[in-house]
Amino acid sequence: MTLKEEEIAIVEEFAMFDEWLDKYEYLIDLGKNLPIIPEDSKSDDKLIKGCQSRVWLDSKFEDGKLFFQADSDAIITKGIIALLIRVYNGREPQEIIDSDFSFIEKIGLKDNLSPTRANGLVSMIQQIKLFANEYR
Repeated sequence: MTLKEEEIAIVEEFAMFDEWLDKYEYLIDLGKNLPIIPEDSKSDDKLIKGCQSRVWLDSKFEDGKLFFQADSDAIITKGIIALLIRVYNGREPQEIIDSDFSFIEKIGLKDNLSPTRANGLVSMIQQIKLFANEYR
């Protein structure tokens, strides 16, 4: 599935829910399905700065593509990072750099988060872009 197709799929999935409570539940479920990362990936250098909760994001570059693994100590935040990984995992760095992350706006995520969680979302996106810039 292309990056754009993945974004469209997420927008359609979120459109199935009328209430934001249901959308939060969906995010929580995404977080529950995030693969467990090794404890050594939960080091301070992998912590995303700017998040209220603790979010670890690690990447590896293999065969011209970026692969991410992440975890968080907060269930909604874990769902948010799981959503971002779903879209950007296994992509070429330039694809990530060229992405406008517009699906976040389309599903209304940023507008329906507390200010501290919205700042955390921005920090997660920035870190993904930083990783992509390292390998382009």
